[in-house]
Amino acid sequence: MKNKFIKSTVILIIGGFITKILGMVIKIALTRTIKTDGIGLYMMILPTFNLFITLCNLGMPTAITKLVSEHKRKSKKIVLSIIPIIIIYNILLIVLIFIISPFLSNNLLHNSNTYYPLIATSITLPFITISSIIKGYFFGKERVFPNTISNIVEQLARLILTIFLVSKMMKYGLVVAVTSVVLINVISEFSSIVVLLLFLPKEKIDKEDFKVDNSILREMLGISLPTTMARLIGSITYFLEPIILTNILKYVGYTSEYITLEYGVINGYVYPLLLLPSFFTLAISSAILPVVSNSYSNRNYSYTKLKIKQALFFSLLIGVPVTILFIFIPDVLLKLVYNTTCGSQYIPIIAPFFIMHYIQAPLTSSLSGMGYAKEAMRGTLYGSIIKVISLIIFSLLRIGLWSLVISSILNIAIVTIHHIYYVRKYLKVK
Repeated sequence: MKNKFIKSTVILIIGGFITKILGMVIKIALTRTIKTDGIGLYMMILPTFNLFITLCNLGMPTAITKLVSEHKRKSKKIVLSIIPIIIIYNILLIVLIFIISPFLSNNLLHNSNTYYPLIATSITLPFITISSIIKGYFFGKERVFPNTISNIVEQLARLILTIFLVSKMMKYGLVVAVTSVVLINVISEFSSIVVLLLFLPKEKIDKEDFKVDNSILREMLGISLPTTMARLIGSITYFLEPIILTNILKYVGYTSEYITLEYGVINGYVYPLLLLPSFFTLAISSAILPVVSNSYSNRNYSYTKLKIKQALFFSLLIGVPVTILFIFIPDVLLKLVYNTTCGSQYIPIIAPFFIMHYIQAPLTSSLSGMGYAKEAMRGTLYGSIIKVISLIIFSLLRIGLWSLVISSILNIAIVTIHHIYYVRKYLKVK
């Protein structure tokens, strides 16, 4: 098990590094194609997109990972029985998005250009959901190679389409180009699904496999609902960001152009750069979930402690040196990655606090693996409440987009400290 965990982590790190590099190239191509105005528009709809993604999969990938790791003989039944329910649910969600998009665009985001990109997000949801569920199955089996390959193929498809499609769409206008950026996800996620299906075991499937097992469903919902709530809270907070900023900052005297532009800089350049090390920490968190779930359910608490300590150590091992670079040479890094220095004033302020963010994902996975997903949800809730309140307060103080920076820092600190406290409480980690 020890060697398997290390092997899985190494594969995920290598795969994560490759996908991150591809993601950077995509961002570079995107920023140079749709420019700062396009990035600003895309970032305005992205929080809503992320909210829809959270709603579409209902935390099922995490639940499937945990259940498959604990009940390997029932793994086929666990996955297949939930797919019909999820598909019907996704169709209903798509209809809802079509209905509410005009209101979101005109009354909340106050930007009619966001309407068609918002509609486009709904079309991508079923593909994202199916892909996530299959990946959850493979993580539960501790088979990370299929997920790694599918992620690389997905990014390659997204890169090719970004280079050759988006630039052609620009001649039809910025709205069409940004809408095409969203729709690219349909093809990229479909390519991911095709790759994943190739790795699935050749097992006989019958009608009984699709029938819902109430005991499995109850157990799954017990895991997925707290996970969904945690992500939903985070997604709603992210969704509220542009709404709060647009309305309050306009009220205190800032223009819509300034808000859209600066919001795009922070969420399009600053945060993606600071999140670059996350490929490492997310790999660790994905690998640690089934390991912790297995060891904790078998009451092997000492092994659980060891693995969590290792996960946090390796997260800090990459997080700390990278943070030092962010503090001292933000201009160089922004120029290297995005060919711009926009947002360099924010990075040295935010970077030290992102050390906490780098260990947040492994801590969340550890709590979920131990069966304390509700505790992780509470931490997310507390952080989100503080973020929204502080965002409103600091926006009223006329400090521009620094209100977003300060509220984000407070959110990171509160959630991470909460998770550390409860992991220590349940395992008495010293």
